[in-house]
Amino acid sequence: MSRRAPLLVMAAGGTGGHMFPAQALAEAMIRRGWRVKLSTDARGARYTGGFPHVVEVDRVSSATFARGGVLARLAVPFRIFGGVIGATFGFLRDRPDVVIGFGGYPSIPALVAATLLRLPRMIHEQNGVLGRVNRRFAGRVGYVACGTWPTAPMPAGAHPVHTGNPVRGAIADRAGAGYIAPGDYPMQVLVIGGSQGARILSETVPAAIARLPEALRGHVTVSQQARDEDAEAVAAAYNHHGIRAEVQGFFNDVPRRLADAQLVISRAGASSVADISVVGRPSILIPLPSAMDDHQTANARGLAEAGGAILIPESRLDADMLSEHIALVLNDPHGAEQMAAAALSQGKPDATEALVALVEDLAAKTRKDKT
Repeated sequence: MSRRAPLLVMAAGGTGGHMFPAQALAEAMIRRGWRVKLSTDARGARYTGGFPHVVEVDRVSSATFARGGVLARLAVPFRIFGGVIGATFGFLRDRPDVVIGFGGYPSIPALVAATLLRLPRMIHEQNGVLGRVNRRFAGRVGYVACGTWPTAPMPAGAHPVHTGNPVRGAIADRAGAGYIAPGDYPMQVLVIGGSQGARILSETVPAAIARLPEALRGHVTVSQQARDEDAEAVAAAYNHHGIRAEVQGFFNDVPRRLADAQLVISRAGASSVADISVVGRPSILIPLPSAMDDHQTANARGLAEAGGAILIPESRLDADMLSEHIALVLNDPHGAEQMAAAALSQGKPDATEALVALVEDLAAKTRKDKT
């Protein structure tokens, strides 16, 4: 691709919640003739396998105050400063037309360098509460693209726009896929716990499924993601009760399983909520209580208030309660169809296009100001 093509630099922390929207934007911008670079750390680099091969990945020096001992935390400012110096010189060599941060400490160097050089810049916040890094930069960027709306609190000087959370192409391909309501035939329950705090789902969901009335339980097949250290025990629990189940640490075909599901049980990470709503599936959402500022509850609130999801705080979760809610959905085909429709009404399948429009608008405004 020509060096004359406009350049987008994306900076993202090392979690799927940050990286999946960045991947979706990268795919769209490349189709529109842009060059794309990704600035991330070693953790984020693990998620780059799905990015287009033409995306140039720069590993930056960054760190977080949330992990490590005293010495590691004392070193954080120096590591970030080193990343800022590297990003600044990199931008001077190959000047970006737009810099966008997706949150996480690894996005700091690129955003600071863009601020120092007065480059067009914006951020995308996936969750219903601004993360620490995005909160710091929200008033210093052209746009705050919000994946979950409303996003609060919003700092003074910020320019929020509701774009929604971009979803991967495989999810977008199944947007609004026809929903088969539960009934007297095989039904699929998909359990996606996320990488953090999934143990409570590993312990509770098999017991809840086992408590279903026998006539209902006999029609249920479960696909459950579980941490590697929990997977054997989860599979054994299902086998003990004669429940058909597939248990893995990670499913490579989540989009297909999501489209096939009659019910989804999940944490309330921004990407999971976006996937569920874009495809349109009834869900039981159990927010991770340790999520900063309880942002997973904020993520789930819109879907629950619309009638597309049942929201259960982890503090109230037990096998009996969960079993009752599962039965409530699977024994009510009409109600399940209404939940699916309500979930779909909250989806933003055009989120990637909305984010693309903001990037191109920011670049166009800057070019106009220079003429």
